[in-house]
Amino acid sequence: MVVPELRPWRAARPHVVRIAGTVRPRLARAAETVRPRLARLAAAAGPRFARPDRPGSPRVPRGTRPKTWRFAATAATAGLALAAGVVTAAGPWDSSGQRTAERHRAAALEAARGTDHGGAPAHAGTPPRGPQAAPPAASVLTGLGGTATTTRSAPGGKALAGVLDPLLRSPALGRRSAAVVDVATGDRLYGTGSANALTPASTIKIATAVAALSAMGPDHRLTTRAVYEPDTKEVVLVGGGDPTLTARADAKGLAGLRDLAERTAAALARRGVREVTLSYDTTLYKGGTMHPIGVNPNLAAVTPLMADEGRTDDSTSGPVARVPDPAADAARKFGDLLREHGVKATPPGPSKSTTRATTLATVSSPPLAALVERMLTHSDNDLAEALARHTALATGERADFAGAGAAVTARLKRLGLPVQGTVVKDGSGLDRNDRLTADLLTALLVKAGDPAHPELRPALTGLPVAGFTGTLAGRYADGAAGVVRAKTGTLTGVNTLAGTVVDRDGRLLAFAFLANGTNNPVAAQSALDAAATALAACGCR
Repeated sequence: MVVPELRPWRAARPHVVRIAGTVRPRLARAAETVRPRLARLAAAAGPRFARPDRPGSPRVPRGTRPKTWRFAATAATAGLALAAGVVTAAGPWDSSGQRTAERHRAAALEAARGTDHGGAPAHAGTPPRGPQAAPPAASVLTGLGGTATTTRSAPGGKALAGVLDPLLRSPALGRRSAAVVDVATGDRLYGTGSANALTPASTIKIATAVAALSAMGPDHRLTTRAVYEPDTKEVVLVGGGDPTLTARADAKGLAGLRDLAERTAAALARRGVREVTLSYDTTLYKGGTMHPIGVNPNLAAVTPLMADEGRTDDSTSGPVARVPDPAADAARKFGDLLREHGVKATPPGPSKSTTRATTLATVSSPPLAALVERMLTHSDNDLAEALARHTALATGERADFAGAGAAVTARLKRLGLPVQGTVVKDGSGLDRNDRLTADLLTALLVKAGDPAHPELRPALTGLPVAGFTGTLAGRYADGAAGVVRAKTGTLTGVNTLAGTVVDRDGRLLAFAFLANGTNNPVAAQSALDAAATALAACGCR
């Protein structure tokens, strides 16, 4: 979540003043403590460093006298200035370490959030009544003068079991698989059925994210093209597999269909062309476009050409009715936009661009890192299926459901992750035949935090923040808000949660809780949230 902060220096000033007021007396006490020691050292050093105002003492030139106290004071002042600068640059903070602007923004979020994968309305909780009603998150950064400057050892397995076992044995959870891993070392600290492969629902998007980032890199972009066939005077809109392509007037940083039409019309005008046959090309993907779940408000037909994910309203996430043919719909909108720029276009039809075609204009998506974050934060199924297919394309697999699943699994295996029992049928987790283990989910999170794999970091930064963003915005109103970051998963009879948490002693832990055969989704979700909250509050040593 990006929170705009106006006049950051002015907003930070009272915080810096308060910090300075706190630190100043500590510096004074430190100086009083050090002064006698300096005096004793000077006396022991003999006349060489005797005070120059004493009779018979050799005078030291003013420019060469040792000024230890000045050095100490200068260093302390510089340190305070640096610390204040860091705090100021980071923005205003409240006493708990939570950004004030972020807290206010979170309080203003609407209650209806997330993706409903099971057909029932998503349970998003009740939002606070006003900005000041939002409870501050538990401290993530230790304030100046704090004592938690070093991290203790990882929690103990027996202590963790004593806390988590009673919560995960809730009857609401049915069959369970769970694991907790220390991110710093990769050691598993807790496990119950952690090697049992269960239906993961949307937590499989973590696997999709890691595979896509591994195969293409965080800077990769998805490009939509308009090409011109000189022999037939045909303009072909070539789908590049970018589900974030938008026809809205304000593209908000996404690839814009309006921008593409304007550039295409300008390129045609330079050729003296004012009338064209319009076609569209969806041959980038193979196989059928319909997901095994059939027509569903959580997912459009899987095609490499669509505008605004084929949504029939102005929404940008969550379930909504989709147009029957997203590619034809996008091409029709493109034709309308061409006409606005003086180019007469026929009603569009499917075609395939040839090697003789010349590119008129292109628009590209945000980098893959941003797409992964969006997919995870909002549980974007259309984007997940697109990234799975692009993983297949990048690794030489067929760009259909089967090829995408094979490509994702192969990339995970190549990273040395435990893929035993893994079955990947799609990229979104809507297929009930998907299977993952808690061991694999936690290993994915640990790998994403590995300094040797910085390209995988968006798989962590995109996780929803409890009580603040995406599918966790309406959950964790108390306790672990701001501390738990996790991907949710929900299908009928399936509730899952996988992510990271900073425990009470500042240790970063990865966890995965999977429950299949649940008969009460609200109770199951509450049980998983309670386990994650307990993990955050646990020192467990």
